[in-house]
Amino acid sequence: MYKDAKELLSFVIKLVKKLPKEYRFEIGSQLIRAALSVVFNIAEGSARRSDKEMNRFFNIALGSLHEALAVIDILRSGDFITDDEFTMAFQKIDSIDNQLGGFKKKLTMNHEQ
Repeated sequence: MYKDAKELLSFVIKLVKKLPKEYRFEIGSQLIRAALSVVFNIAEGSARRSDKEMNRFFNIALGSLHEALAVIDILRSGDFITDDEFTMAFQKIDSIDNQLGGFKKKLTMNHEQ
């Protein structure tokens, strides 16, 4: 999950470098911050001893992941990225989303037992 989040961040940085200069600061830095938040919150959540704390950081990571998807969707709508780039980003985001969701489900199941 952490490795995939780092790969998403690298991909996002490459996308931002392709943006016209006037959009790199506002939209580009927002996208990079969202992707960084995913990486940081997965890392921090993984280091927590309690499931409740881990779950809290994973929820933040999920929120940032969906924020990144929204920015990428806006970039596609504005023709700043190609449909192929959008699809690649979506697949990476969807994979991380599924991993986080699965992990959160496992945490919930552990509490129910």
